[in-house]
Amino acid sequence: MDLNADLGEGFGVWELGDDAAMLDIVTSANVACGFHAGDPAGLLRVCRAAAERGVRIGAQVSYRDLAGFGRRFLDVAPAELTAEVIYQIGALQALASVAGAELVYVKPHGALYNTIVTHREQARAVAEAVHAVDPGLPVLNLAGSVFFSEAQRLGLRTVAEAFADRAYRPDGTLVSRREEGAVLHDPEQIAERVAAMVQRGKVMAVDGSTIDVRVESVCVHGDSPGAVHIATAVRERLVRDGVELAAFV
Repeated sequence: MDLNADLGEGFGVWELGDDAAMLDIVTSANVACGFHAGDPAGLLRVCRAAAERGVRIGAQVSYRDLAGFGRRFLDVAPAELTAEVIYQIGALQALASVAGAELVYVKPHGALYNTIVTHREQARAVAEAVHAVDPGLPVLNLAGSVFFSEAQRLGLRTVAEAFADRAYRPDGTLVSRREEGAVLHDPEQIAERVAAMVQRGKVMAVDGSTIDVRVESVCVHGDSPGAVHIATAVRERLVRDGVELAAFV
Protein backbone atom coordinates (compact mmCIF):
# COMPACT_ATOMS: atom_id res chain seq x y z
CA MET A 1 0.00 0.00 0.00
CA ASP A 2 1.20 3.47 -0.90
CA LEU A 3 1.12 6.37 1.56
CA ASN A 4 1.15 9.84 -0.01
CA ALA A 5 1.22 13.37 1.38
CA ASP A 6 0.90 16.90 -0.03
CA LEU A 7 4.26 18.60 0.46
CA GLY A 8 6.17 21.71 -0.59
CA GLU A 9 3.25 23.96 0.30
CA GLY A 10 5.22 26.70 2.03
CA PHE A 11 5.86 30.02 0.32
CA GLY A 12 8.82 32.30 1.04
CA VAL A 13 9.10 32.79 4.80
CA TRP A 14 5.72 31.08 5.34
CA GLU A 15 6.15 27.40 6.23
CA LEU A 16 3.34 24.86 6.18
CA GLY A 17 3.80 21.45 7.71
CA ASP A 18 6.97 19.48 8.43
CA ASP A 19 8.05 18.20 5.02
CA ALA A 20 11.21 16.50 6.29
CA ALA A 21 9.34 14.52 8.95
CA MET A 22 6.58 13.52 6.52
CA LEU A 23 9.15 12.31 3.99
CA ASP A 24 10.40 9.85 6.61
CA ILE A 25 6.89 8.35 6.79
CA VAL A 26 5.33 8.36 3.32
CA THR A 27 6.25 6.48 0.16
CA SER A 28 5.04 9.11 -2.33
CA ALA A 29 5.20 12.92 -2.21
CA ASN A 30 2.62 15.10 -3.96
CA VAL A 31 4.77 18.17 -4.48
CA ALA A 32 3.10 21.54 -5.11
CA CYS A 33 3.86 23.20 -8.44
CA GLY A 34 3.63 26.89 -7.51
CA PHE A 35 0.04 27.54 -8.55
CA HIS A 36 -1.65 26.95 -5.18
CA ALA A 37 1.49 26.98 -3.02
CA GLY A 38 5.24 26.55 -3.11
CA ASP A 39 8.14 28.60 -4.42
CA PRO A 40 10.93 27.28 -6.69
CA ALA A 41 13.67 27.14 -4.05
CA GLY A 42 11.43 25.38 -1.55
CA LEU A 43 10.13 22.90 -4.13
CA LEU A 44 13.66 22.02 -5.16
CA ARG A 45 14.54 21.37 -1.51
CA VAL A 46 11.57 19.03 -1.14
CA CYS A 47 12.48 17.18 -4.34
CA ARG A 48 16.06 16.74 -3.13
CA ALA A 49 14.89 15.52 0.28
CA ALA A 50 12.48 13.07 -1.37
CA ALA A 51 15.22 11.80 -3.68
CA GLU A 52 17.56 11.21 -0.72
CA ARG A 53 14.93 9.05 0.97
CA GLY A 54 13.78 7.18 -2.11
CA VAL A 55 10.30 8.72 -1.90
CA ARG A 56 8.57 8.92 -5.28
CA ILE A 57 7.66 12.39 -6.57
CA GLY A 58 4.35 13.42 -8.10
CA ALA A 59 3.15 16.78 -9.42
CA GLN A 60 0.29 18.23 -7.40
CA VAL A 61 -1.33 20.39 -10.04
CA SER A 62 -3.89 23.03 -9.14
CA TYR A 63 -5.98 25.95 -10.24
CA ARG A 64 -3.89 29.13 -10.49
CA ASP A 65 -5.02 30.41 -7.09
CA LEU A 66 -2.29 31.27 -4.59
CA ALA A 67 -4.61 33.53 -2.58
CA GLY A 68 -7.16 30.77 -2.11
CA PHE A 69 -4.65 27.93 -1.69
CA GLY A 70 -6.29 26.23 -4.64
CA ARG A 71 -9.40 25.48 -2.62
CA ARG A 72 -11.83 27.62 -4.65
CA PHE A 73 -13.56 26.45 -7.82
CA LEU A 74 -12.46 28.42 -10.88
CA ASP A 75 -14.48 28.34 -14.08
CA VAL A 76 -11.42 27.95 -16.29
CA ALA A 77 -11.81 27.34 -20.02
CA PRO A 78 -10.69 23.78 -20.87
CA ALA A 79 -7.89 24.86 -23.22
CA GLU A 80 -6.53 27.24 -20.59
CA LEU A 81 -6.70 24.57 -17.87
CA THR A 82 -4.89 22.06 -20.08
CA ALA A 83 -2.08 24.55 -20.72
CA GLU A 84 -1.80 25.41 -17.03
CA VAL A 85 -1.53 21.75 -16.01
CA ILE A 86 1.10 21.11 -18.70
CA TYR A 87 3.05 24.11 -17.38
CA GLN A 88 2.96 22.84 -13.81
CA ILE A 89 4.00 19.31 -14.69
CA GLY A 90 6.88 20.63 -16.77
CA ALA A 91 8.13 22.83 -13.94
CA LEU A 92 8.15 20.02 -11.42
CA GLN A 93 9.72 17.61 -13.91
CA ALA A 94 12.68 19.97 -14.20
CA LEU A 95 13.02 20.40 -10.44
CA ALA A 96 12.83 16.64 -9.84
CA SER A 97 15.42 16.00 -12.53
CA VAL A 98 17.86 18.51 -11.04
CA ALA A 99 17.31 16.82 -7.66
CA GLY A 100 18.43 13.51 -9.13
CA ALA A 101 14.96 11.99 -9.28
CA GLU A 102 12.08 11.86 -11.74
CA LEU A 103 8.45 12.85 -11.77
CA VAL A 104 6.41 9.65 -11.82
CA TYR A 105 2.73 10.60 -11.35
CA VAL A 106 0.22 13.47 -11.19
CA LYS A 107 -2.34 14.28 -8.53
CA PRO A 108 -4.71 17.26 -8.73
CA HIS A 109 -5.03 19.44 -5.63
CA GLY A 110 -7.91 20.86 -3.64
CA ALA A 111 -10.84 22.29 -5.55
CA LEU A 112 -9.53 20.98 -8.87
CA TYR A 113 -9.33 17.46 -7.42
CA ASN A 114 -12.91 17.60 -6.17
CA THR A 115 -14.29 19.36 -9.23
CA ILE A 116 -13.08 16.77 -11.72
CA VAL A 117 -14.79 13.99 -9.81
CA THR A 118 -17.97 15.13 -11.60
CA HIS A 119 -17.07 18.01 -13.99
CA ARG A 120 -16.38 16.26 -17.28
CA GLU A 121 -15.00 19.22 -19.27
CA GLN A 122 -12.37 20.05 -16.67
CA ALA A 123 -11.66 16.35 -16.11
CA ARG A 124 -10.99 15.93 -19.81
CA ALA A 125 -8.78 19.02 -19.84
CA VAL A 126 -6.59 17.67 -17.01
CA ALA A 127 -6.39 14.19 -18.51
CA GLU A 128 -5.40 15.62 -21.89
CA ALA A 129 -2.67 17.70 -20.24
CA VAL A 130 -1.12 14.69 -18.52
CA HIS A 131 -1.35 12.62 -21.69
CA ALA A 132 0.27 15.38 -23.74
CA VAL A 133 3.27 15.56 -21.41
CA ASP A 134 3.73 11.82 -20.86
CA PRO A 135 1.12 9.09 -21.47
CA GLY A 136 3.03 6.93 -18.99
CA LEU A 137 2.25 9.14 -15.99
CA PRO A 138 -0.36 7.62 -13.64
CA VAL A 139 -3.02 9.90 -12.11
CA LEU A 140 -4.60 9.85 -8.64
CA ASN A 141 -8.25 10.56 -7.83
CA LEU A 142 -11.35 8.97 -6.35
CA ALA A 143 -12.51 5.66 -7.80
CA GLY A 144 -15.51 6.14 -10.08
CA SER A 145 -14.73 9.77 -10.92
CA VAL A 146 -15.33 11.15 -14.40
CA PHE A 147 -11.65 12.11 -14.34
CA PHE A 148 -10.80 8.42 -14.24
CA SER A 149 -13.12 7.69 -17.14
CA GLU A 150 -11.49 10.47 -19.21
CA ALA A 151 -8.01 9.33 -18.20
CA GLN A 152 -8.75 5.72 -19.07
CA ARG A 153 -10.17 6.80 -22.43
CA LEU A 154 -6.70 8.19 -23.20
CA GLY A 155 -4.93 5.11 -21.88
CA LEU A 156 -3.61 6.69 -18.67
CA ARG A 157 -3.15 4.50 -15.60
CA THR A 158 -5.53 5.47 -12.81
CA VAL A 159 -4.71 4.98 -9.12
CA ALA A 160 -7.64 4.97 -6.69
CA GLU A 161 -6.99 7.10 -3.62
CA ALA A 162 -8.56 7.24 -0.16
CA PHE A 163 -8.14 9.97 2.44
CA ALA A 164 -7.06 9.12 5.97
CA ASP A 165 -8.28 12.30 7.67
CA ARG A 166 -11.28 13.37 5.58
CA ALA A 167 -14.95 12.57 6.14
CA TYR A 168 -16.91 10.85 3.36
CA ARG A 169 -20.43 11.39 2.09
CA PRO A 170 -22.69 8.36 1.50
CA ASP A 171 -22.00 8.68 -2.26
CA GLY A 172 -18.26 8.22 -1.72
CA THR A 173 -17.27 11.87 -2.26
CA LEU A 174 -15.51 13.99 0.34
CA VAL A 175 -17.34 16.28 2.74
CA SER A 176 -16.53 19.91 1.91
CA ARG A 177 -13.95 21.55 4.15
CA ARG A 178 -16.52 24.30 4.71
CA GLU A 179 -18.64 21.84 6.71
CA GLU A 180 -18.10 20.89 10.34
CA GLY A 181 -16.44 17.52 10.78
CA ALA A 182 -14.93 17.44 7.30
CA VAL A 183 -11.42 16.95 8.66
CA LEU A 184 -10.61 14.34 11.31
CA HIS A 185 -7.93 14.91 13.95
CA ASP A 186 -7.67 11.92 16.28
CA PRO A 187 -4.65 9.78 15.21
CA GLU A 188 -5.98 6.48 16.59
CA GLN A 189 -9.43 6.96 15.07
CA ILE A 190 -7.86 7.83 11.73
CA ALA A 191 -5.54 4.82 11.86
CA GLU A 192 -8.51 2.56 12.57
CA ARG A 193 -10.42 4.02 9.60
CA VAL A 194 -7.46 3.50 7.29
CA ALA A 195 -7.09 -0.10 8.46
CA ALA A 196 -10.73 -0.71 7.54
CA MET A 197 -10.25 0.92 4.16
CA VAL A 198 -7.16 -1.09 3.32
CA GLN A 199 -8.13 -4.44 4.82
CA ARG A 200 -11.88 -4.51 4.11
CA GLY A 201 -12.48 -1.82 1.51
CA LYS A 202 -14.98 -0.11 3.83
CA VAL A 203 -15.33 3.30 5.50
CA MET A 204 -18.07 4.89 7.59
CA ALA A 205 -19.77 7.89 5.99
CA VAL A 206 -20.96 10.96 7.90
CA ASP A 207 -24.52 9.59 8.12
CA GLY A 208 -23.30 6.44 9.85
CA SER A 209 -23.66 4.19 6.82
CA THR A 210 -20.80 1.97 5.67
CA ILE A 211 -19.68 2.49 2.09
CA ASP A 212 -17.31 0.66 -0.22
CA VAL A 213 -14.01 2.34 -1.01
CA ARG A 214 -11.32 1.22 -3.45
CA VAL A 215 -7.85 2.22 -2.38
CA GLU A 216 -4.41 1.81 -3.93
CA SER A 217 -2.92 4.86 -2.17
CA VAL A 218 -3.79 6.55 1.13
CA CYS A 219 -3.37 10.32 1.50
CA VAL A 220 -2.23 11.63 4.88
CA HIS A 221 -2.38 15.41 4.62
CA GLY A 222 0.85 17.20 5.47
CA ASP A 223 -0.85 20.49 6.36
CA SER A 224 -3.32 19.18 8.96
CA PRO A 225 -2.75 19.96 12.66
CA GLY A 226 -0.77 17.06 14.10
CA ALA A 227 -0.04 15.74 10.60
CA VAL A 228 3.15 13.94 11.59
CA HIS A 229 1.44 12.18 14.52
CA ILE A 230 -1.46 11.16 12.28
CA ALA A 231 0.80 9.86 9.51
CA THR A 232 2.92 7.96 12.03
CA ALA A 233 -0.16 6.33 13.58
CA VAL A 234 -1.43 5.29 10.15
CA ARG A 235 1.93 3.86 9.10
CA GLU A 236 2.42 1.97 12.37
CA ARG A 237 -1.10 0.50 12.23
CA LEU A 238 -0.67 -0.75 8.66
CA VAL A 239 2.74 -2.24 9.43
CA ARG A 240 1.30 -3.94 12.53
CA ASP A 241 -1.46 -5.40 10.34
CA GLY A 242 1.15 -6.88 8.03
CA VAL A 243 0.55 -4.45 5.15
CA GLU A 244 3.61 -3.86 2.98
CA LEU A 245 4.18 -0.16 2.38
CA ALA A 246 5.53 0.70 -1.05
CA ALA A 247 4.98 3.32 -3.74
CA PHE A 248 2.50 2.36 -6.44
CA VAL A 249 4.99 3.25 -9.18
